[in-house]
Amino acid sequence: MAETKRYISKQELEKHKVPGDLWISMQGKIYNVSDWTKDHPGGEAPLLSLAGQDVTDAFIAYHPGTAWKYLDKFFTGYYLQDYSVSEASKDYRRLVAEFSKMGFFEKKGNVTLFTIFLVALLFTASVYGVLCSESTWVHLICGGLMGFSWIQSGWIGHDSGHYQVMSSRGMTRVAQVLSGNCLAGISIAWWKWNHNAHHIACNSLDFDPDLQHIPFLAVSPKIFSSFTSYFYDRKINFDSFARFLVSYQHWTFYPVMCLARLNLFAQSFALLLSKRRVSNRGQEILGILMFWIWYPLLVSCLPNWGERVMFVLSSFTVTGIQHVQFCLNHFSSNVYIGAPTGNNWCEKQTQGTLNISCSPWLDWFHGGLQFQIEHHLFPRLPRCHLRTVSPFVKDLCKKHNLPYNCASFYMANVMTIGTLRAAALQAQDLSNPVPKNLVWDAVNTHG
Repeated sequence: MAETKRYISKQELEKHKVPGDLWISMQGKIYNVSDWTKDHPGGEAPLLSLAGQDVTDAFIAYHPGTAWKYLDKFFTGYYLQDYSVSEASKDYRRLVAEFSKMGFFEKKGNVTLFTIFLVALLFTASVYGVLCSESTWVHLICGGLMGFSWIQSGWIGHDSGHYQVMSSRGMTRVAQVLSGNCLAGISIAWWKWNHNAHHIACNSLDFDPDLQHIPFLAVSPKIFSSFTSYFYDRKINFDSFARFLVSYQHWTFYPVMCLARLNLFAQSFALLLSKRRVSNRGQEILGILMFWIWYPLLVSCLPNWGERVMFVLSSFTVTGIQHVQFCLNHFSSNVYIGAPTGNNWCEKQTQGTLNISCSPWLDWFHGGLQFQIEHHLFPRLPRCHLRTVSPFVKDLCKKHNLPYNCASFYMANVMTIGTLRAAALQAQDLSNPVPKNLVWDAVNTHG
């Protein structure tokens, strides 16, 4: 006699979403992943954020088909009662299957090799100009070239956090540490931890770290009453200091982006020196130390302090373009408060994301961010295929009445400044009292 299946309700599943008791549903089967948080390659944040609900689409988005065979050891023996799949999810899963059959997830093209060559060229030119020229203008240009090399190395780090960019995992790890830690001074471990949380909780004000920029920036007045960051695991206060800065954020946005790299340096050190579990901590720290040896040494080769400051500001300002790019894709899109949900993956990813329209010859400049909707729906897809799959994604959005927002680079900037200005004007309303200034937030909030 066949064994009778055991079912639990959605309400019962929702009870299992606290550390040490994490259950998820995939295709109607219930899995206990409580002990998997410490070994999960994507970190614990995705599991903590999505526990207690169906996560099939998120799992499909982030894992190849071969990952399903590893789930059996987590199966509880329970099935989800009244499990159903929306029409949008059915079509989304068909697209994933079709792209897989076409080899899109495995064929990575020559984008990474081209980017590595470009990074090496820009870096070499910058170093050569500093060491072999006495011209102040050449030194200024060399600072800009260094900034451009950081932008391109950032695309390698971004891609490698989503899929294997080199021929093997070992070589991909080498590319990550060299392009991120050694060349740019940014911990790839921090980047993956932060970026995975962003993808899972796209545009959630209290779960998405890429929207938690208090005290410098606030994209919505919804957080003016202070809120709890579930990513940083602490309360973020909107005090008088934050109100002052946010009140003028539409004017300070670009200057803040020019210096945003300082915060990434600080966040990298904060993670690597924390008690949080970090894979390959030794490699990460060694890579960061390499950066803090060669970069100050190169700057010291300049003839005077004026040119040294000019070089640093030039490199930081140019790489600020990339920080602006990250903001354009989400700042002017729909935001919400609360935990991300797994049963409306397509809706949440498309509602919180904006594409940038550009010619194919500019794809190298945007690094895949111009097809941010496609990237958020299919994060494992190499960026060389994003333009190819764009028509399919447009059809999916049109069929299921999902937003597919796209704007030029210029208009995206206009929309972002408009969003910041609208929030700034509300912050200038002094009718609502705010807590006493807490400078600690200025140091510890990602922004």
